Amino acid sequence: MHNNYYFLRHLSAELNHQIVGFTLVSCFSQNKDELVLELNNERKSIFIKATLLPTFQCLSFPDLYHRARKNSINLFNDLVMTKVTGVRQFTNERSLALLFENDNTLVFKMHGAQSNVIRCKGAVTQEIFRNNIKADLDLRLDNLDRSIDWSYANFMQHQADLPGVYFTFGKAIWNYINAQHFSDLDIPLKWKVLTETLTYLEKPNYYLQEKESVISLSLFPSEERFTRPIEAINEFFKRRVTITVFQKEKASLLSYVQGKIKQSESYQDKNRRKYIELTRDTHYKQWADLIMANLHRIKPAQEIVELEDFYNKQQTEIRLKKELSPQKNAEVFYRKAKNQAIEVNTLKEALDRKEMEIRELQKWDEAIRIARNISDLEVVSAILVKHKPAKELKQSLPFHEFEFLGFKIWVGKNATSNDTLTLKHSHKDDLWLHAKDVAGSHVLIKYQAGKPFPKDVIERAASLAAYYSKRKNETLCPVAITPRKYVRKRKGDPAGAVVVEREKVMLVEPKR
Repeated sequence: MHNNYYFLRHLSAELNHQIVGFTLVSCFSQNKDELVLELNNERKSIFIKATLLPTFQCLSFPDLYHRARKNSINLFNDLVMTKVTGVRQFTNERSLALLFENDNTLVFKMHGAQSNVIRCKGAVTQEIFRNNIKADLDLRLDNLDRSIDWSYANFMQHQADLPGVYFTFGKAIWNYINAQHFSDLDIPLKWKVLTETLTYLEKPNYYLQEKESVISLSLFPSEERFTRPIEAINEFFKRRVTITVFQKEKASLLSYVQGKIKQSESYQDKNRRKYIELTRDTHYKQWADLIMANLHRIKPAQEIVELEDFYNKQQTEIRLKKELSPQKNAEVFYRKAKNQAIEVNTLKEALDRKEMEIRELQKWDEAIRIARNISDLEVVSAILVKHKPAKELKQSLPFHEFEFLGFKIWVGKNATSNDTLTLKHSHKDDLWLHAKDVAGSHVLIKYQAGKPFPKDVIERAASLAAYYSKRKNETLCPVAITPRKYVRKRKGDPAGAVVVEREKVMLVEPKR
């Protein structure tokens, strides 16, 4: 219900009390699905964050927000340094607006996957945040308010389509109404339930409820109660993000463990068939025994001999190596039989180990399934990392590794890996490099005690930093270089964004 009309109406009212008279001092985006506004009245700042992911759309109001020095863009510049004159909720519409001086308006349209932020001058749209929603370019403010006939006569007339008539209720409110056996009531009692619900929605409380690892905000009594809409939606947003991270990590771990179980079971099936086949196959020893029992019947240089098999009571054809004597042929078969026995024992041991491994993986699978928070998953994850083969660990590291003149050069794989590389896999005396003023990989030249970084190594690492950046196709690229100890990350910065001090700049040609 965090985007339901009735919740947004109360959110707008509280926001109006808080920000009227504040000045918009910055409006920026650090990724395509998030817009941040900072409002200030010379005593304090208020932040508004619009998260507009295709799968999750929400307004939130963080106490503090650190803007990255790089990889962010200013938006809606015509509104910056203008004052807020009011906050308006459009009638019966899941949209609210910040009203600014000079007849400017910033609309937050909270329409699911079609959510957007729109700047208008007068009633006409001037620019939009999500440019892929082209229809919003034609939006007019004077068309946003919608009317509903709340009369008893209209209620009587539309008994067959009440959700369509009272469209502002949405699924959550209709679920609350239907829980009161609404469909079984006569019309006057139905009207009573509906009007009582409307009265309650005028001054509701705000609740968070969690069901099957899904957190939701509700206006109806539930688990956790809040009295202010901003407080409620901030807690909802924080918990939703936490649960999303938890579910993503849980799914990733489950996928890994189940993949290992499937791989191990496939190994078992294949090798169990081979084991059964080998344990049943004793022909090498039998052939050797037959040869030794019939040495007098085998002629020198004979390639094929047919002997009576006293094991199976039948004639058996045996191929021999003509360059070997009968005794030597028997020795070859005895040796093969011995090797076969060794292979059978080896397979048996491998199958037993794999069986133990599967049982262990199944325990981890169960532990992941019953995990209730990130801490539970971290315990399992640590165990899994400890048991991963070295080859897998290398593949899972957050960087590519290169070596040049005896020095290791590590290159981050993506924005999240950049953070992990710089913050968790670095030494303070490593040399840190990054293509200047563009998105790209963090690069480290690993420190070696007592050895200065050769110029050739620095140039090689700088070429890699340039290649793994947005400037990879340019002739020359400026690359920032500084010791790792002068690189830090501020709280709230997006993945990959850091603050760099005491940097030097080198121009290099991007090379892989």
